[in-house]
Amino acid sequence: RASSNNTGCVDNMSGIPTNKTSFFHSDYEHTTLPAVYIFVFIIGLGANGWAVRSLLQKWKILGHINVFLLNLEIANFLFLPTLPFLTAYYFMGNKWIFGDAFCKITRFCFNLNLYGSIGFLTCISVYRYLAIVHPMRVMGRITVTFSVAISVVVWLLVSVQSLPDMFYPKTSANNTDTNKTEKCHHTTTTKYVENYLKYSVGWTLTGFVIPLLILLGCYGHVTLVLCRKNTINKVVKQRSLRLLFILILLFSVCYIPYHIFKNLSLYSRVLIKHRIRGLVCLNSVLNPLVYLHVMDISAQLQQLLQRFRQTFTLKSATFDRPVAPIEMYTAYLKSKT
Repeated sequence: RASSNNTGCVDNMSGIPTNKTSFFHSDYEHTTLPAVYIFVFIIGLGANGWAVRSLLQKWKILGHINVFLLNLEIANFLFLPTLPFLTAYYFMGNKWIFGDAFCKITRFCFNLNLYGSIGFLTCISVYRYLAIVHPMRVMGRITVTFSVAISVVVWLLVSVQSLPDMFYPKTSANNTDTNKTEKCHHTTTTKYVENYLKYSVGWTLTGFVIPLLILLGCYGHVTLVLCRKNTINKVVKQRSLRLLFILILLFSVCYIPYHIFKNLSLYSRVLIKHRIRGLVCLNSVLNPLVYLHVMDISAQLQQLLQRFRQTFTLKSATFDRPVAPIEMYTAYLKSKT
């Protein structure tokens, strides 16, 4: 059941502001997430360092696809150095001490890593598709220069998509902290969440959905060709199918859940914001009730004043002249009406 007195769980992924979800969300952010970031930082540096070394050693063997692999590693190295700062932020209970500009830089590096990785994985899938399905058409046409040009285009597209995110407010006052520290929002503050949701949906379509459809189309066709042709080397088949499995696993575990829950979380914040606006609009209904009660109280006050005046006039008259019993009785009845 939704709790009526909990307003601190707007940013949770479920969008349901309950005490239970608030507890689990807080526990995840302050304990699990820092541990994950530390693990990714340590293992990521070692794994990507080994990958770059192997890539440089086998530069000529891998062919033109190595340009995209190198850019994939660059995208990873852009994000990994920001992890210690994000770990400290979540470990301290969402207290950002590194300033607004660096908050935006860390989020920008995250987006460059995410959408740069998606972009270059898509390029690799297209190259694999062309090499297996249309080998004669692309022979001699795909050069290192062409691959570098494609890489530049990918970085430009990713930067253009990510740049508007930098102009949204990323930090806000931490209301739960007496030291006036700031929160470093992954998206933006509640004030601009409605506009950010529109931007996020468009960003998801262009930066994730379209590349995903291209990747699935390419590898779906590649799988059909590999299964039908017996002339293709078994080692090539195994490597291609293994790469397809890794990419599907990568998208299923990392990219698809992130984009779904990110937009659902933003949408839930918009709904909560509109609920608050709806409560504010109730003043148009409640104001007439206040008016009616005020008018009723005013009428009662006027009646009391009128009775007080009548009683005061009656008492004054008794001192000025003698009053007949019938007149006194009539005045008494009037004062009671």
